[in-house]
Amino acid sequence: MDNPVHNSPESLNWSTPPAALVATGIGGLVLLGAAVVAPDPPARLLVGLAAALLLGMTAVALRLRPRLTARLDPPRLVVGGLRRPAEYSPAQVMRARVLSPRRHGRSVPSLEIDIEADGHERLLIFGRWDLGAHPQDVLDALIVHGVVPHEDAGR
Repeated sequence: MDNPVHNSPESLNWSTPPAALVATGIGGLVLLGAAVVAPDPPARLLVGLAAALLLGMTAVALRLRPRLTARLDPPRLVVGGLRRPAEYSPAQVMRARVLSPRRHGRSVPSLEIDIEADGHERLLIFGRWDLGAHPQDVLDALIVHGVVPHEDAGR
């Protein structure tokens, strides 16, 4: 299994794996080609819509890279955004945890981070697609490096 974490002395980064983005991009282009040669208008519309969605999903995932960054000195949490990354100090992180609700008969873990910034609370949710790693592994790394509080710390 490849390691989606990009280590450097000053930060840890998590994002959608490049191979997944290449696959969705190629899939979108293949569907676009199929839409062009489809024999009837409804097929062109539906296949074209599927192509646009896949290519749009690929573009958004590329724009958000890296999706989550832990800066280590000083500790900061940086979340990729469509316009610009948002940066939070450990004091702004109220809680971080991994929840695994059951969906379609299986457990799907997600990393949930509660943030307080500018007097407003935000809930950030990251799945395996966003992080390219298991959410529990990401949470453990964030706790070890002091970027988020440990759940048992009484916050």
